[in-house]
Amino acid sequence: MKALVYTQPNEVQLQERPEPALENGEVVLKIEAVGICGSDMHAYHGHDPRRLPGLVLGHEFCGTVLESASALYSPGTRVTGNPLITCGRCEYCIQGRNNLCAHRSMVGMTRPGAFAERMSIPAASLIDMPQDLPAAHAAVTEPAATALHAINLSMRVLVRPVQECRVLVLGGGAIGMLSALLLRHHGVDELTVAEVNPLRRAQLEKHAGVRTYNPRDGEPPENHFDFVIDAVGSKITRNSAFAAVKVGGVIMHIGLQDWASEIDMRRLTLAEITLLGTYTYTTADLRATVQMISRGAFGDLSWVDVRPLAEGAQAFRDLDQGKAASAKVILCP
Repeated sequence: MKALVYTQPNEVQLQERPEPALENGEVVLKIEAVGICGSDMHAYHGHDPRRLPGLVLGHEFCGTVLESASALYSPGTRVTGNPLITCGRCEYCIQGRNNLCAHRSMVGMTRPGAFAERMSIPAASLIDMPQDLPAAHAAVTEPAATALHAINLSMRVLVRPVQECRVLVLGGGAIGMLSALLLRHHGVDELTVAEVNPLRRAQLEKHAGVRTYNPRDGEPPENHFDFVIDAVGSKITRNSAFAAVKVGGVIMHIGLQDWASEIDMRRLTLAEITLLGTYTYTTADLRATVQMISRGAFGDLSWVDVRPLAEGAQAFRDLDQGKAASAKVILCP
């Protein structure tokens, strides 16, 4: 079968790979669509020691069951899935927080991913979806669920309802765009997004109806926003978030561009700022997101860039060089 393989830093190649084996309790999927994630780009740049050359990346997928060794799904069923493969037995899984599973593994990291014509995955990781949902929309479920999970966590601690808040999103990539669309769905009017890429700023203004600015041209007002989402996670954006958030406000940290940096703990304490971290989503979040996508809660998703898998290497280069206007590129085998 054809698969897009990470061969070395800054290179992916379309190669012939062996067919996935059907293991007990698993299914083999015919991949219909798969998104390029920021973490795939992180691996592409050689910055993720967990993802080594020779790996088929890709974990934002939808497909059709071809073969099944599980009573849960029959061939012919269209599904999306949870790329986090969890144990179902640890305290976090039992609590319904399986995104924090102590024994989790992951499609596209610890096992071959979805940048391929076919892929195997445990049937327990699959998510039902409307059978008429467009493939490119279904493949947006994973990043959209990340945004949903983060915003739901934040709304638990905001002092006032989110629609009353002045909100800043740092980063206009897929998570930033989907967060903006979901915040709009929740009724947020005062919404600003910081993004350095002018192509993406135009997309945000057109499809999410938000104010945008280039952070390289200057920072927003200090002590101004009730709620700040850092969808980049760099040292610069963390400092920007702390400067921009109001006294008593909330910062949600999603991005993982830089693994470590100092933050202003004095301001965190004296201004009683709530700093939250988030990791992916739960299975419940994924199921809810599928239904929200099908109802149009994230808009019509017409901004998504759909390309053939055979053009995957060029898609990675376009994203690397800032030539992709869309915050999400979907590949279709």
